[in-house]
Amino acid sequence: MYRPTIGLEIHAELKTRTKMFCSCANDPDETRPNVNICPICLAHPGTLPVANREAVRHILRVGTALGGALADYSEFDRKSYFYPDIPKGYQISQYANPLVVGGSLVGVELTRVHLEEDTARSIHVAGEAGDPERSERTAGRSLVDFNRAGIPLMELVTEPVIPDASTAGRFARELQLLLRTLGASEANLEKGEMRIEANVSVAKSQEPNLKNQTSTNDQNSKLGTKVEIKNLNSFRSVERAIDFEIKRQTKLLQEGGKVVQETRGWNEEKQETFHQRFKEGSADYRYFPEPDLPKLLISEIPEFGTEAIRASLPELPWLRRERYARDYALKENDIAYVSGTLERAAFFDAVAAALSNDSDNVRLAANYIVSDLAGIYAKKGNEDYESLDPNAFAKLIKLVKAQSLSSRGAKDTLALLVEGGGNEDPEIIAKEHDLIQVHDATALGAIVDSVIAREQKAVEEYRGGKQASLQYLVGQAMRESRGAGNPQELQKLLRERIG
Repeated sequence: MYRPTIGLEIHAELKTRTKMFCSCANDPDETRPNVNICPICLAHPGTLPVANREAVRHILRVGTALGGALADYSEFDRKSYFYPDIPKGYQISQYANPLVVGGSLVGVELTRVHLEEDTARSIHVAGEAGDPERSERTAGRSLVDFNRAGIPLMELVTEPVIPDASTAGRFARELQLLLRTLGASEANLEKGEMRIEANVSVAKSQEPNLKNQTSTNDQNSKLGTKVEIKNLNSFRSVERAIDFEIKRQTKLLQEGGKVVQETRGWNEEKQETFHQRFKEGSADYRYFPEPDLPKLLISEIPEFGTEAIRASLPELPWLRRERYARDYALKENDIAYVSGTLERAAFFDAVAAALSNDSDNVRLAANYIVSDLAGIYAKKGNEDYESLDPNAFAKLIKLVKAQSLSSRGAKDTLALLVEGGGNEDPEIIAKEHDLIQVHDATALGAIVDSVIAREQKAVEEYRGGKQASLQYLVGQAMRESRGAGNPQELQKLLRERIG
């Protein structure tokens, strides 16, 4: 038996007005290269960095939310390496004294959370481009865009305790939601605002020692050789890369081979990892304290005090889920969906408030959000909760509850409401499209008579004891009423008239 162990290193660009150590704009949407730069970004001789206060605050809030220990004393360090995207020849990071130590998320223990600066962006130009002159100048070359250089970057490191790929994916998704909830980062993987690296090792599990049972844990705690996987730009890629690497290392060990410590990339097309370089150790980076930045004494800054930071936190994702279960008794799957993004949660809370937090109505609303509204947005290809008026949606739920709209009528009305921009009155929409549920016995009787006359075979089957035929007849009556007939009334009339 081989036992995998996974640790994650996650970088997230922080939302601040300016960069980490200078006053250049922190604008992740800037498309023009090398416009948000200054002598500090480009490491001109004689320039001095100044730490970004808001970036430090973001890390302290993240650490508090995660239950980590906030440092009183912290400092920045120089991490030396020589790549074109680091013009100084070192990165300002944190090593011995990070801002946050420990904590946990979804049951995964954390080692640390610290603050550093991002690198520039390297662009490797392959061949011909649209502009012949530009392609002639740049084809086959590597270009560097320094807009990203110096953007505040959070690095979070987990303990090597993650047992499988699905747990790693769940952790990463929950961290993204937390960062967005705190307003610390947009954490969009597709934009590179959140970058995930997985450290995967596989070790042979030892047989239990019956004479000394306590030694089993020691034997099983021995980790295999760590392999780091980079280039993971989606949660699905994280899970697939980890699964592949576990299988690769296990097969290698089973065949008598040896796993080497290295950095591997992920090939999305081939769905496999590949060698990039042999992994450096911490000694290779030659860490030493950054002499151009003062030491941080957190207790001397009132707004960074533990109580002040804790008071600044919004409702955290897991507390929101607990509230949904406690106050509304929502199903677990419904809770997971409506709380899965900030936009969904905000919309759901607004709908709940418009329904006076009545648990029955709120559960019905959740059902329509998870099934019908989710289906509409899936067809559209995007979720636009900001355009949909929660009061209009709440009125739709009230119409269903009052039996003014059938389930079919509510689905059609909701689709028309979304299509029309999301701000119309659902009752007016339903009336304009003849979707208001009919309760009138005379009108429904005419529909029932028509269905009985047309569906004689089903009528005889029901008379013979086949209950499913009655439901078929109700469905036909609903269809003839274009979803506006009250199904309970239709069933009652069918029973009475068939006899």
